[in-house]
Amino acid sequence: MASMIPMKEFADRRRKLMDRMAPDSIAILPAAPERVRNRDVLHPFRQDSDFQYLTGFGEPEAVLVLIPGREHGETVLFCKERNPEKELWDGFLVGPEGAIERYGLDDAFPIGDIDDILPGMIEGRSRVYYPLGKDPVFDNRVMDWVKVIRSKVRAGAHPPGELVALEHLLHDMRLYKSAAEVKVMARAGKISAEAHCRAMKRARKGGYEYSLEAELVHTFMEHGARSTAYPSIVGGGANGCILHYIENSAPLKEGDLVLIDAGCELDCYASDITRTFPVSGKFSPEQTALYNVVLDAQYAAIDAVRPGNHWNHPHEAALKVLTQGLIDLGLLSGSLDDAIASEAYKPFFMHRTGHWLGLDVHDVGDYKVGDAWRQLEPGMALTVEPGLYIAPDNENVEEKWRGIGIRIEDDVVVTKDGCRVLTDAVPKTVADIEALMAD
Repeated sequence: MASMIPMKEFADRRRKLMDRMAPDSIAILPAAPERVRNRDVLHPFRQDSDFQYLTGFGEPEAVLVLIPGREHGETVLFCKERNPEKELWDGFLVGPEGAIERYGLDDAFPIGDIDDILPGMIEGRSRVYYPLGKDPVFDNRVMDWVKVIRSKVRAGAHPPGELVALEHLLHDMRLYKSAAEVKVMARAGKISAEAHCRAMKRARKGGYEYSLEAELVHTFMEHGARSTAYPSIVGGGANGCILHYIENSAPLKEGDLVLIDAGCELDCYASDITRTFPVSGKFSPEQTALYNVVLDAQYAAIDAVRPGNHWNHPHEAALKVLTQGLIDLGLLSGSLDDAIASEAYKPFFMHRTGHWLGLDVHDVGDYKVGDAWRQLEPGMALTVEPGLYIAPDNENVEEKWRGIGIRIEDDVVVTKDGCRVLTDAVPKTVADIEALMAD
């Protein structure tokens, strides 16, 4: 399927990366390998996020090479050749000629020729950028190419002097989303929001956690999102207190809450939504009280997502509301400042309030620059996801609170004067959730 990002944007990204590279350097980036699921069955292929960001090319067994100043073309792709017999079994291949025509690359060669051609491209370059340490097999291949050049030093060959991690340049670029990227992410968010609404309506029929997971996957695929962005979490009752619960096999019980953390992946871009709602369609008083604390914390955190604030501001805003709420409900004692300073909230809220979002659900980008939290800037995309979890075996609280797990998560993009919520099409107030489930 063709990328929803214009081909010109991929070319602009490659140009921007080459402008950041040191003089007389070369960048080498492999596609993701195919992964064996069992015996001769492969997992569905998903492209490496960095490779996708620079090419939009969706095949394995490919290598992108960027060579600023190369006379015969600065952007080069090594990929599989066309093979009618193989394509009959496994589907269409673009081939080197198609790569130039379809993806705007300057030059392309068969992947089988890379060992003969690439050392000559590396020779004379002072620095090689590549995903250093990410894949030991590819590390060895790069060193083999460098050794070929070193073996010819007496004949006047010039091997590179430095091998540098490509991520230092590339991942800072990926942190800032373009208008086209935001459009894809907004579409993914809309699909995921519809899936969550569908799961809420289905919950009234009872069944099992996987019954709701099935509704999510159905909606994702119905709208062209062929994959989840991560394994879906559907936790009923005390399972909602397990942060990364993915077993999704327990029965849904009247009186319990269900925590669903799920999002689709569209054109390799992730969405990430969490909602918590009652199986019965009605929140109990205790559930309502805790839920509204989490919701108020999320509102405070979203309000703190704006240019000029730093990465930790939303977390600090949520933490104050959550901790004060725990004190007001009698789950914690003492002053707000003391409870935060002593981390008394930790048994109830043990994770951060968000993460970067993009081609990876936990997307790339530094959270600190030096020792300081990174400033939020327009184009940055992140999640906002405070929660409260009262463990079923927490004997320090009254029994009526135990086993309640609540998280509320939305995807937001920083704008020039605040932020835009991409996933607000799924209800999250107590009244709106109950109204949807009663419909």
